[in-house]
Amino acid sequence: MAESIRISAVTACFNSAETITTTIDSVNAQSYGGIEHVFIDGGSTDATLGVIKSHAKTGHTVLSEPDNGIYDALNKGIQRATGDVVGFLHADDFFADSDVLTRIASRFEDPSVQAVYGDLQYVSQTDTTKVIRHWRTKPFTGGRLKRGWMPPHPTLYVRKSWYDTMGGFDTHYRIAADYFSMLQMFSDPAFHAVYIPEVLVRMRVGGASNRSLKNIIEKSREDYSALTRTGVGGMGTLVAKNLRKIEQFF
Repeated sequence: MAESIRISAVTACFNSAETITTTIDSVNAQSYGGIEHVFIDGGSTDATLGVIKSHAKTGHTVLSEPDNGIYDALNKGIQRATGDVVGFLHADDFFADSDVLTRIASRFEDPSVQAVYGDLQYVSQTDTTKVIRHWRTKPFTGGRLKRGWMPPHPTLYVRKSWYDTMGGFDTHYRIAADYFSMLQMFSDPAFHAVYIPEVLVRMRVGGASNRSLKNIIEKSREDYSALTRTGVGGMGTLVAKNLRKIEQFF
């Protein structure tokens, strides 16, 4: 296919020298050529920047400076992205195979498509062949948001114009700004998303939202705020959203 769609993969990182090589290698291995890799580093004090310098191919951008949290870093990535489409591949994540971005780009050849997403696997920190959870999502329909549905954010690729219009992520949220952003997008009647029923990204377990009971409570509070602000739902939707995680372990 003609590589007319330029894709910006944004990687936010901080002291990620132990895992970021896998992330970079999975981008370098992509069969699709129209890729820009944007690294937003929070001022790492380990070997992260050295790994990026030695492994990243041409066509990448690196910014290293302190930030005000993950969503501030992602906003910096959006601002520096020059692609038509933006997705986020964090330093604990990697593409499932070498043709992921080819498949994503092919869907964006349709100008009516605003976003593309697929399935996600959570894998062991120490053995990335060991699958802990398998997030099988579904094609989007309007009623699913209220029933707690959401796409896996690491698999979501969106036209940059949408982020520009929305102003990026709301950094008032410390954990759930991605959920708020997706609720805004998917509740907009003009937003047309396409589902690829395949695993697109693998993520090492241990994300920020699940590292402690305090974070789990804060995540729930922020999710509830996002639901009520967008008018999508309330406590019932929040409960349904959390119950949906159970099936990912089977």
